Amino acid sequence: MEETEPDEVDKLKAKFMSAWHNMKYSWVVRTKTNFSRNSPVFLLGKCYHFKSEGVVESASGCRDAATDSEMVLCNVNQFRKDFITRIWLTYRREFPQLKGCTLTTDCGWGCTLRSGQMLLAQSFLLHFLGRDWLWPDALQMVALETELFKAKPPTMNDDVADFTFLPPLESPLQDMSEQLGLSSNEKQTLKLNPGNTANEDEKFHRKIISWLADIPAATFGMHKLIELGENSGKRAGDWYGPAVVAHILRRAVEDAVEPELQGITVYVAQDCTVYIADVIEKHLQVIESGVPKSSDKTAVVILIPVRLGGEKVNLEYKEIVKGILSLEFCVGIIGGKPKQSFYFVGFQDDSLIYMDPHYCQSFVDVTTKDFPLESYHCPSPKKMSFSKMDPSCTIGFYSHSEADLEKIIDEVTKVLNSPSSKEKYPLFTFSSGHARDFDIDKLCMPKTDSAAQLSEIPRRKAEKLSNEEFVLL
Repeated sequence: MEETEPDEVDKLKAKFMSAWHNMKYSWVVRTKTNFSRNSPVFLLGKCYHFKSEGVVESASGCRDAATDSEMVLCNVNQFRKDFITRIWLTYRREFPQLKGCTLTTDCGWGCTLRSGQMLLAQSFLLHFLGRDWLWPDALQMVALETELFKAKPPTMNDDVADFTFLPPLESPLQDMSEQLGLSSNEKQTLKLNPGNTANEDEKFHRKIISWLADIPAATFGMHKLIELGENSGKRAGDWYGPAVVAHILRRAVEDAVEPELQGITVYVAQDCTVYIADVIEKHLQVIESGVPKSSDKTAVVILIPVRLGGEKVNLEYKEIVKGILSLEFCVGIIGGKPKQSFYFVGFQDDSLIYMDPHYCQSFVDVTTKDFPLESYHCPSPKKMSFSKMDPSCTIGFYSHSEADLEKIIDEVTKVLNSPSSKEKYPLFTFSSGHARDFDIDKLCMPKTDSAAQLSEIPRRKAEKLSNEEFVLL
């Protein structure tokens, strides 16, 4: 009897905490995200201008004789389509119980894992669908916000934020349709089409989401990531740092058995150094199945755990972070602010644009035919000042081939050595050769966050805080 009492106490505690977190993170504060038309917006390597003369290359739907207002709307909507297409992973509730505990939700502790999932999802989108692919139903979500935008024309004063994005809701389409006062027929017209699986792109879109779902069988779902985290001394409910999440993602991709995933792998930088020969070695791995016969190489997702300062972020790194997010090879940054993890995807001026996992949504059973996709796409971005960023983060790049790797090295090196950077030492470096040539492998046993972060070399003495101090609640 005495042996079972602690289990009952743990169950009761878990139920109480789950109920509290479900309530806390299901509540959405109706704050707005302001964007200015005066400055360009960068989103994962693409640049958007919210002025009539700044039509992006992909905005083919704009009319030649469009008015300034129509041009601005066209540019804004192109950005919105692009942002909404990114896969959004948030807290979920009432999913199958996690192994070894009573938890059926990750509310309050899983946001760094969710940020890692979003970065991995973006890598898969690039790998299977390409950077220019847009989710067809994003157009319908954009149509609603366009009506809101037209209802309140933006001011032409470039010195102020002249339009806003509304935050996501449990049912964003329903909420916006109510604001617009649409009829039942109009609402039905704007309803998302969950069964749009006719083409191969949409099938891959759904497949990527299913790989990240909250079921035990999902290759990159929360259940799998928690299981892999045990090798790093982590359990469900613990705090996860961005460096440990990088190693968990690497192991998850290595363990993947799906034929399609045999064409992609993950490399995690060691001691803030990317060893080029090791990345090339991963590119040259022989593919046995699942990819076109013309391809005999794998793509590599390069993850680089870094610190951007000591207790607080060093503002000297601001331009470097912005430069990295403006590169076409970048798949985002697993970061956040103290105690909260976000997935950074872009910036405007000195504010970072991010996707927020701190929103509790209901479990979606992806094993059902035509499962709803709406909750996996965020209708509105959020912004945060760079100065609020936590210094601990993991930067991601996608390299499709050795040629891509050369471009990444060239472009990133230019950013790291840019005149705007006053830092004496680069944030990270590229080194020829293998890590084993420098006996680095023996020093990189990712058992804890601190084991996966920067080594304690003299120039980093001021930045030796453990990654355990970063992570969520």
